[in-house]
Amino acid sequence: MTVDPGASTKDLVINPQLVVPARDLSWSASRASGPGGQNVNKVATKVTLRFDLRGTDSLTRAQKARLRKLAGRRLDAQGALMISAQAERSQRQNLERARDGLRKLVRKALVAPKLRIGTKPSRASKRRRLESKRRRGEQKKARGRVRQVDD
Repeated sequence: MTVDPGASTKDLVINPQLVVPARDLSWSASRASGPGGQNVNKVATKVTLRFDLRGTDSLTRAQKARLRKLAGRRLDAQGALMISAQAERSQRQNLERARDGLRKLVRKALVAPKLRIGTKPSRASKRRRLESKRRRGEQKKARGRVRQVDD
């Protein structure tokens, strides 16, 4: 695994109100798998972006919990979120892809789920439901065996 010391990770702008600071991000490069000829064997183009989810101050506790749930297997033992990209032939493009992937994931986590307000079914809806059940039952009963008539 190699890291390009000349390329520093810059702040990640999620939306105008939220910016993930560069100190919470790190990345490494390694050789990509799959087709690509000699480029695959020589150049470390696969990028793994690491977001320190546990240590970041840019997200609230609830947002971190939602992001943890969305991340699934992309979380490591230290509580860091790992995003990999290897589709492009250049390291820079793969780094941008990984940053875009993290941006999309964080944006999803920012949206709080709507609270469901429980309601009781109305008397009319209960009546309609029971009436349709009764009709369906009668329809099924009518499918009884057909008796054969002797000539």
